[in-house]
Amino acid sequence: MKDEKKEGNKQSFIAEARREQIIEAAIQTLDDIGYVKASLSQIAKRAGISTALISYHFSDKSDLMNHLLMNLIERSTSYILERVSQETSPNEKLNTFIVASLAYQGTHPTHNSALVEIIFNARTDENIPYYKLNDEDDEPVLKELQHILREGQKQGIFGEFNVEVMASFIQGGIGEYMITAEGNKKVDLETYSSELVKIVNQAVKGVSN
Repeated sequence: MKDEKKEGNKQSFIAEARREQIIEAAIQTLDDIGYVKASLSQIAKRAGISTALISYHFSDKSDLMNHLLMNLIERSTSYILERVSQETSPNEKLNTFIVASLAYQGTHPTHNSALVEIIFNARTDENIPYYKLNDEDDEPVLKELQHILREGQKQGIFGEFNVEVMASFIQGGIGEYMITAEGNKKVDLETYSSELVKIVNQAVKGVSN
């Protein structure tokens, strides 16, 4: 029984490692040639495996891209929330939220490229483009941002404003840098980050009835 359990754990580990290998190859492929041209054969080529092996783990390209999208969101979410949790005041949390969100883009450019490719090209099983989806229950980062803003208002640190509107404004500023093509970015990441922090701080503190 122990040997069977050990063998099962080994097989599970191997399968998980293989899926991770495929995920990384898919990220590279999306960054290299984009979503439209990213076939399973192209992904298999970059992973150094057969297309059939990918089909063993994922039913088709759509299934793989859905898993990849969740994987990328989980990675960026963990990165941001981990850093925000280390701060104490709403103001510190807000600044860290912005800096961490932009820093992740700068330190994981291929992940960012892959995420943008999927969001603007892939569709759900109901044929809805991902960029049209807006389910807050599936957006822990957005919920955390809204919580920070509400807490800041409750403590009297931030002024009066509509939290949903302010959160959209902040995420819009972060997202703008994400979707702007690398060659068209007019300011470097560090400057953009510091300027956005400054603008947001003025906005959340300066608005009152």
